[in-house]
Amino acid sequence: MSIPKTYQPAEVEEKWYQRWQEQGFFNSKPNPRKPAYSVVIPPPNVTGVLHMGHMLNNTIQDVLVRRARMQGKEACWVPGTDHASIATEAKVVQMLKERGIEKKDLSREEFLKYAWEWKEKYGGIILEQLKKLGASCDWSRTRFTMEPDLTEAVLRVFVDLYRKGLIYRGIRMVNWDPQGRTALSDEEVIPKDTVAKMYHLRYEIVEPRTQNPVLRSENLEAEGENQNDSEFSVLNSKFLTVATSRPETIMADVAVAVNPNDERYRHLHGAKVRIPLLGREIPIILDEYVAIDFGTGALKVTPAHDLNDYELGLKHNLPVIDILSDDGTLNEKAVLYVGQDRFAARRNIVKDLGEAGLLDKVEEYQSVLQTSERTGAVIEPRLSLQWFLKMADMAGPALEVVEDDRVKLHPPKFKNMYRVWMENVRDWCISRQLWWGQRIPAYYLPDGTFVVALNEEEALQLAREQSGNNDLQVSDLRQDEDVLDTWFSSWLWPISVFDGFKDPDNPEVNYYYPTDDLVTAPEILFFWVARMIMAGLEYRKDVPFRNVYLTGIVRDAQGRKMSKSLGNSPDPLDLIAQYGADGVRTGMLFSSPAGNDLLFDIKLVEQGRNFTNKLWNAFRLTQGWEVNDELAFVNERATEWFQAKLQSTLAELDEHFAKFRMSDALMTIYKLVWDDFCSVYLEMIKPAYQAPIDAETLRRTTGFFEQLLKLLHPFMPFITEEIWHHLAERGAKDYLCVAAWPKQQPVEGGAELLARMDRALDVVAGVRNIRNQKGLGPNKPLTLAAKTDDTGLLQDYDGIIRKLAALAEINVVDAAPAAAVGFVSGGAEFFVPMEGQIDLEAERERLTKELEYAQGFRESVLKKLANEKFVNNAKPDLVERERQKLADAEAKIAALEQSMAAL
Repeated sequence: MSIPKTYQPAEVEEKWYQRWQEQGFFNSKPNPRKPAYSVVIPPPNVTGVLHMGHMLNNTIQDVLVRRARMQGKEACWVPGTDHASIATEAKVVQMLKERGIEKKDLSREEFLKYAWEWKEKYGGIILEQLKKLGASCDWSRTRFTMEPDLTEAVLRVFVDLYRKGLIYRGIRMVNWDPQGRTALSDEEVIPKDTVAKMYHLRYEIVEPRTQNPVLRSENLEAEGENQNDSEFSVLNSKFLTVATSRPETIMADVAVAVNPNDERYRHLHGAKVRIPLLGREIPIILDEYVAIDFGTGALKVTPAHDLNDYELGLKHNLPVIDILSDDGTLNEKAVLYVGQDRFAARRNIVKDLGEAGLLDKVEEYQSVLQTSERTGAVIEPRLSLQWFLKMADMAGPALEVVEDDRVKLHPPKFKNMYRVWMENVRDWCISRQLWWGQRIPAYYLPDGTFVVALNEEEALQLAREQSGNNDLQVSDLRQDEDVLDTWFSSWLWPISVFDGFKDPDNPEVNYYYPTDDLVTAPEILFFWVARMIMAGLEYRKDVPFRNVYLTGIVRDAQGRKMSKSLGNSPDPLDLIAQYGADGVRTGMLFSSPAGNDLLFDIKLVEQGRNFTNKLWNAFRLTQGWEVNDELAFVNERATEWFQAKLQSTLAELDEHFAKFRMSDALMTIYKLVWDDFCSVYLEMIKPAYQAPIDAETLRRTTGFFEQLLKLLHPFMPFITEEIWHHLAERGAKDYLCVAAWPKQQPVEGGAELLARMDRALDVVAGVRNIRNQKGLGPNKPLTLAAKTDDTGLLQDYDGIIRKLAALAEINVVDAAPAAAVGFVSGGAEFFVPMEGQIDLEAERERLTKELEYAQGFRESVLKKLANEKFVNNAKPDLVERERQKLADAEAKIAALEQSMAAL
């Protein structure tokens, strides 16, 4: 088999991925002779395409799965996609608009036909892209959260939880997405810092309870010492100033609240005010909830559009006026600006308030805007009739299993975040006002009551029993229009992908569940990870996974999250085409510690590509050597050392994997390959130009190379498989993909071997430094004189030191030879005679000039430090800097004087 001069990733990657699939290496089925290792993919949305976050997450999963497969485990990585109700419905609506079709003109069945058409065309794109990355998923197991079996599982769980009293229907304040026209859970709301405006509006005061004498201006003048300016402006006004950031909601006001202890408003207790422009009278109520020192101390109460206002409304038995339609436009209850978008209405009402003299002032302030995770729309708090799942009882056990490490979070710092969430859990709003998704299995009778059932037939039976009317027909029942939150299907993912709801005792779920490792992002720790734990404990009485590896966010060099809108995110497929999948995978992992964000730099990917080239060149070097079977084995020291180094690295590597330090694991192998194998070991054993190598050295070297390929394979699957098949003739099933992971085989006396080789290599480094300092070529023969008691080191490693340092000879001496440059290593002194190597007079002249300059510099610093005015008045750190300059100068002078003495 010919070996190309350069590595060509594109040709290699397509070839080996196809062969791995043809051989069925990624496929898995229960095998009682093997321990199971299972991972479920965090299902990407069917709307998604591969981005940098996917690259990082799926590379880490693939590393774990490939290593487990090589360890002899029955590795099963289940792929799949999420139906993503909100995002997908938005895509389908957009597609329909492009065809001139409006959703409102379609029936539900017609719309779903288009939605499935879109899903079949675009829904699998991201999974195909993952193959380009090298993801070794069992593609025969690909699942979709809305496929029939998984939909049935979702409905069964809904019915079960409803009958257990954990699911209920009620009117609650929810997060409303006007663009998606649906409710959202708290976890689907993304806060964004912004500069907002606070509008100070004037509400006319009517019907004061008593006539307070201080309202008379003459009394205020007489008692001026008791009344400050701010009190005068409040008490003497016919208006009450109320600050709000949302003036478009004043038409939904039902009261203005003040603190009963606020002296400024004591005279208004029992009074009313008129809503600006609208003129409707509303009461002034008293509640200590209102902060006296915030804004004007007067709070407009709008129960339909603010959670805190809603609680105030319940407390004071206030009416609720909802002025917003589903799409964020003002409805007829607003009276004014009906049909206008909420933000257009805001602009118009501010203009009209100003013209009417009812706008006191406008201030800017730092605020947080709540936005929809899926559409980006600004969220509206809104009272809505929705379905909810009680979470408190399920949260307790889910917190306990994380606290006692039955589920380990990596890194463990996320335990605190998890604890805070779980201890403050709120009921989950699980209904969504969409058509794409699992439809809620609630069926309404003609009298408005409902039953919850798995299907229409079961619903009809329950409806007849509930109503006592046996004449009821399916056509008399109306199924709930809403669908379930997408997360209500994905929280069942580790069970449902193994059909654990369809058949709770089937061999698949019993073998693969609980899964081993989950790799995901911290931002979904609660609303996916925690909920999967809850579902697992509820329906399998066991956790869904043992470890959760939490990746960071991929950011650009400026620390910004990568996004298409910012234009700071490269296309992953373009990166793979340019640098190869192995280069991209390693580049992503070079600086991706668990839980910490990755500052992406294209140089990391370049470094990954350079690593593939280094590996390829090392392979070509060893394959280019001619073998002479008659030559004696002369590299025992080198091969013993590298074997000890390899075993030492294996122990370190296993520890990194055990603690999910993926970046550290890669760097450990990287240094072993680049530094120890390529830069040192191969140089030790490399034969002279056009000279042959002995067979034993090459045999051992090839064995080392195979071990290194095994360690690298989970990180760099393509190039390692390519080299594996070049190294030797392989059988039909002899692929690196399924080769055995190296096991630790400690080398007797390995620590001593490593320590002594380190000393020998330190001597080599000392000689090389002298070559660099003196401008001597790397191959110019030199002599090394050693003043040492450890002559055994020089005897044992004579050949290695002489070869790597390009030395003609090594001599043991009692004293430093004349005209030599020296260094210290391991307590011993070493000298390289310079006579004949350099022009001694020129060297003395150069050193003299350097010495004179250094001495002059020292004198200038001494003068500065002798100046009391400078020392006493300058900043302490400036004085300390001068003292450090003096110390550095004196050290340099001492070194130069020593070098001159040696000459």
